[in-house]
Amino acid sequence: MNSAIEEKINSWLQGPYDEATKVTIREMQVTQPDELADSFYRNLEFGTGGLRGIMGVGSNRINKYTIGMATQGFSNYLKKTYGDASVSVAIAHDSRNNSRFFAETTAHVFAANGIQVYLFESLRPTPELSFAIRQLHCKAGVVCTASHNPKEYNGYKAYWNDGGQLVPPHDVNVINEVEAIQSISEVKFTGGENLIQLIGKEMDEAYLQMVKSLSVYPEVIQQQADLKIVYTPIHGTGIQLVPDVLKLYGFNQVSIVEEQATPDGNFPTVHYPNPEESETMQMGLQKAKELDADILLGTDPDADRVGIGVKDNHGNWILMNGNQTAVLAFSYLMEARKAKGIATPEDMVITTIVTTEMINRVAEKNGVDCLNVLTGFKWIAEKIKELEGKKNYVIGGEESFGLMIGSLIRDKDAVSAVAMLCEMAAYEKSKGKTLFEKLIELYIQYGFYYESLISITKKGMDGQKAIADMMETYRLQPPANLAGSPVVSLLDYQLQQATDLVTGEKTAIQLPKSNVLQFITADGSKISARPSGTEPKIKFYFSVQATLSNKEDFERVQMQLKDKISQIISDMKLN
Repeated sequence: MNSAIEEKINSWLQGPYDEATKVTIREMQVTQPDELADSFYRNLEFGTGGLRGIMGVGSNRINKYTIGMATQGFSNYLKKTYGDASVSVAIAHDSRNNSRFFAETTAHVFAANGIQVYLFESLRPTPELSFAIRQLHCKAGVVCTASHNPKEYNGYKAYWNDGGQLVPPHDVNVINEVEAIQSISEVKFTGGENLIQLIGKEMDEAYLQMVKSLSVYPEVIQQQADLKIVYTPIHGTGIQLVPDVLKLYGFNQVSIVEEQATPDGNFPTVHYPNPEESETMQMGLQKAKELDADILLGTDPDADRVGIGVKDNHGNWILMNGNQTAVLAFSYLMEARKAKGIATPEDMVITTIVTTEMINRVAEKNGVDCLNVLTGFKWIAEKIKELEGKKNYVIGGEESFGLMIGSLIRDKDAVSAVAMLCEMAAYEKSKGKTLFEKLIELYIQYGFYYESLISITKKGMDGQKAIADMMETYRLQPPANLAGSPVVSLLDYQLQQATDLVTGEKTAIQLPKSNVLQFITADGSKISARPSGTEPKIKFYFSVQATLSNKEDFERVQMQLKDKISQIISDMKLN
């Protein structure tokens, strides 16, 4: 253990930290020295999305003190920004272990700084926090969650006054204020408790009514009220609102996966509480099969991601990926609004640079503007804000199992997504089709776009460097050919520059800087490399395409596309 780490450990042992923390540190010095070094080798980074990390003692862990310092820095920025004006914030939390404690810690620090706090009385979905910020005209907000990460993790998402997560210049400015906090002696943990006001049921009702207003075909739901729905909250916050919103929509055959219905930060039935994972959705799939359901939905612990299960064209239950779910949702809303006569020339949809290009095709054919932004719903929220009064936002989404429907929230929302996906299933059932059959129809109409994602985790002190080295190698030496097709374009969002690798011509990318690389091949494949902003991993997104002439060819063409992605992964030496 180097001297800098030892010095930081000693500062905690001798400083104004609670005795339980000091006892744990002393025990780890004897029994877990390597873990202790990792807990202190750096300060947990407050990134553009806030904090996320493993819970425990130390400067590189989520605990009362790292949460407190983050909140003090955020408070300082709010007071500098708004001066003597009245400042209020909204705070929510999910079902994770310690989330309530971290939310209350956050509330007390804000209040001690003279800031009015609206704290949810108990756990609530992240999207309701975004909604509450707008409803209460707050200047900012925080939700304590680590989204879909394993049980050891927790985190802290920071929001601005539009209900979206922090974007420039506020993200960097808050980071600077947080980094300026050098000691916990600068953190105000007590005082101002009278500024904390609990909120709950009234906000729930307003939020549910907002979600109900998104329905396009309520009359179809009335006809298909007995649609068989299976839902699992995966031990998270979705149980608070999803059953209520489905009832409000008019569905009366909703079955909950009882083994996963109780909020529990230990997530006892799953290793990884992420509806993207087939293992996590197994209980739901089994129940859907037993009940011969029409659709299965699952939400992650803070209910901003949604997973969907349907029967394929052989009657087997499968999970759709995030791109397929997004294609269905985007196409449904564009087509339904047109059919209902409520579409406008100002309608727009928004997707991200790593999401399927198929959405752009669907929007183009429907005469709807489709805007592409950087990865993350904060960029979708920023674009809505920028174009307010000029464009009519309908839906946004990305491949990470997230959708944001309507402009009254500004973050991904699995609660409204569950309701809309069930309405879509009801609409297709009224036409004698399943959602899977509808997806194949879309592939025939717009082209068969197939996507896949792999994540490579690099933990520990050397992990970040390994990821940085990998990105630099790809940046300087892009692959020449992938799956037999020449790489013809390199898009470097960090340099904000696109390079034609055939002619050498360079053009500017009109998006903010982001550490993302994309390789485009001559046959239209798109491969994206992006280090995660919240986890020690790098993600590779693969998108390939082909023509699908009829539904009988679906399996054959899908296998060809899968094989193509496997070849690309091999060519990039990622397996």
